[in-house]
Amino acid sequence: MLQAIDLVKRYGPVLALDGFSLSVAAGEIVGLVGHNGAGKTTFVEIVSYLIRQDGGHVTVDGRPPSASRGRVGVAPQHIALYPSVTVREHLNLFGKLAGLRRAALDSAVEELTVALRLGAFIDRRTAGLSGGQQRRVQAATALINRPGLLLLDEPTAGADLETREAMLDVVKQRAGDGAAIVYTTHYLPELVELQATIAVARNGKIIARGTYDELVDGLPGEVRLIHDNEEEVRVSTTQPAATLIDLLGRAERPISTIEVHNPSLDDLYRSLAVSDAS
Repeated sequence: MLQAIDLVKRYGPVLALDGFSLSVAAGEIVGLVGHNGAGKTTFVEIVSYLIRQDGGHVTVDGRPPSASRGRVGVAPQHIALYPSVTVREHLNLFGKLAGLRRAALDSAVEELTVALRLGAFIDRRTAGLSGGQQRRVQAATALINRPGLLLLDEPTAGADLETREAMLDVVKQRAGDGAAIVYTTHYLPELVELQATIAVARNGKIIARGTYDELVDGLPGEVRLIHDNEEEVRVSTTQPAATLIDLLGRAERPISTIEVHNPSLDDLYRSLAVSDAS
């Protein structure tokens, strides 16, 4: 569905994208992660035809971004809603802009009202909504016409638990229906829940791509023991279970606390950042 090859984007002396390549298949969720300035938002803006690249190629279902707007749904990082317009009016407006009419539009509005839990404030102006509620409305405007490609740029940033749960449920449902999804986030546990494949961006390019299990394989975890005299033992290990058994077998004092930390996506990013800088 989405193919981006060797994208380059410059802002004066700043090279925002430097050979950025990423593909996303229909029905696939790709979690795009990386520190601020890694190129994630610039990539989203190029695919959604808000800006143009200086080099490289990108297609959506075989078409350039300029011919793909109706096939792409975008929820940008920053809230982009009309403050004096109600939630229902937003959905009707974006639905009509996407070509929906009458029964099809009514059905799409009803579906998203339920899926994203908008019913309690559907006729309120967005200026009076909480940050999490606004996040849900913004996502709804991107989802309204069931686009084949969804670009969700930190859709749960600062969101409450209800917003996060609703958003993840809808993302999984849309991927199950065949949509290709790019899900940019700093909250890495979401990607595990979404069973997303992961693309790690750094300095304007993708430096690692794979499933969670593939990317954390071989990374060290940690075993932490605290004895009853508050003496603490920490051991970094690629085999936490075996290390724990060994430590327990050699312990000379009672143990009050045991913690086993398996490698996480945070550990993955730190390891990649170190190797990329060396």
